[in-house]
Parts: sequence; structure tokens; C-alpha cells
Amino acid sequence: MNSMKIRRTAIAVAAATVLPFSLAACSDSGGDTKAAPTAAAGDEAKTQTSTPSEAPTTDDQPFGPACAGVPKEGAGSFDGMAKDPVATAASNNPALSTLVTAVKKAGLVDTLNNAENITVFAPTNDAFAKIPKADLDKVLADKATLTKILTYHVVGQRLTPKQLENGSFETLQKGMITTKGSGEDYTVNDTSKVVCGNVKTANANVYIVDTVLMPK
Repeated sequence: MNSMKIRRTAIAVAAATVLPFSLAACSDSGGDTKAAPTAAAGDEAKTQTSTPSEAPTTDDQPFGPACAGVPKEGAGSFDGMAKDPVATAASNNPALSTLVTAVKKAGLVDTLNNAENITVFAPTNDAFAKIPKADLDKVLADKATLTKILTYHVVGQRLTPKQLENGSFETLQKGMITTKGSGEDYTVNDTSKVVCGNVKTANANVYIVDTVLMPK
């Protein structure tokens, strides 16, 4: 009798000892199963949030029909211009030779090269050719007038294409210019078309335009 009681007591004690460990094991196992989807969801969330930042942005690329005429290599290429300040960079672009001559005559080379974070609306040679030669020669010979015109083409901040969609900006000449457009089609002051935009130099964003802007 006594031996049976002892045996039952031992079994009961053993069961009481093993049962909590079994429950704990089941609880741990269930916790692992539930935690796994949470970690996976976290990884998925990280993937989803990181994807947009890796997508290329069009704001960083030059655009427009005249960009095809920019040299592919050398100082006048997009990569070459990005290394030089704006007046120096323009001097390496054959399509901007008249502008460079005007900048030199106005004594603005150092002013433009030493400025920080500016935007230059740069008229092409063809843009200057729209001005009757006699009038152009007269302007080129008048430093005060030439300086007024050239500084009207400069804004004291780097403008992105997005900012040009419906913009109004004060120039270094203290006059205002307006811009409008979208995508790769932008117009300045309703008359001058951007033919190669968002060209980067060491200190400026350049938008090459097909018409010289005149201060209002």
C-alpha cells in the first residue's frame, strides 16, 4: 500500500515538474511562428521605402534639342563643363562664343566665375544673330548697357526644371523674369525657348535659350 502511494506521489511530482517546461516550449514555439511574419513585413517595408530613393531623377539630366550639339568629350562636354565655373565652362562651348565675347567686354568673367549657386540663361550665337548687327555692335560697345542686359540673364540661385514650370525670379540686374512650361519644354518671358536645359557647371545651372532677354 505504502509503495503504491509513494509511486503515485512520484508520478504526480514528475508530471507537475515536466508540464510547465512543456507549456513554455509550446509558448516559445508559438512566439517564433508569430514573430517571423513581423520580421518579414519589416524587411518588405524597408525594401518598399528604399526603392523610390534609388530611382533616377530627371532633374539631374540635361534636356532639349540643342543638347545634341554639345561635344561628347573634353572641356566643352557636359562632364567637362561640370568641372569649371560658369564663364569658363561657357567659353568651351562653341555655341556660346558670342555670349562669352559679351561677358568679356562687360568685364563679368570674374563676377560670374566667383558667384555661388546661380542660374544663367545663356543665349546661343543664333539668339544674338536675331539682333540686327548694327544694334548688337552698339550694345557690345556700351559697357553699362551690356552689363545690364547680361546680368538680367542671371538669377541668384540654382533653379531646377521643376521651379521653371510657373516661376518668377529676380535677376542680378534687379529686374524680374518669368518662366513656364513642363517636361522638356520651357519658355522664359514668353519669348525665349530653352533649347538645352539643366546643364551643370561648378557653380551654376545653365539653361541655353534661343532669344536674348531684354530687361523690362
